[in-house]
Order: sequence, then structure tokens, then C-alpha cells
Amino acid sequence: MTQTTPQKTRRNTAQTLDALLARIAQEHLFIETLATRDSDSLDFHDVSVWGVRQALIAAYQAGLAAGQSAAGKATDQPLQQQAA
Repeated sequence: MTQTTPQKTRRNTAQTLDALLARIAQEHLFIETLATRDSDSLDFHDVSVWGVRQALIAAYQAGLAAGQSAAGKATDQPLQQQAA
């Protein structure tokens, strides 16, 4: 069985977070990428306040879902250990 190292877990978590933030930026703020492109016209954007609000709500909801998922996994873990 392959073990997951803490570094690998952190890297996967960072990649997942980056992808989530990029998706939120694209869907709510119409920003193509969050990568720095060293150009003011590409790195700075005019966005609506309602777009910012929707992006913040999407980020909050994603965090809430992740927290609930982690809490569910934490409560399941002792049950799995007891069964073993």
C-alpha cells in the first residue's frame, strides 16, 4: 500500500486550492488567470462589486463545504479504527 507523505498532501491541497480560486475568478470576476503576467493591463482588472460579492460567497461556500467534509472524515475515522 502506498503511503501519502505530508509534503505530497500539502502540494495536492495547494494545487486544489489554486484550481478552485482560478475557477471562482473566471466564473465570477471574468479573470482569465490568476498567474502574474508582469503587465499592468493583464494583471489589474476592473471588476464589479456584485462580482466581488459573488466570488466571496463562492469562496466561503467552498470553505464551508471543505470544513464539513473534513469534519465528516474526522468522525468516520474512529469508527473505521474500531472496526479494525
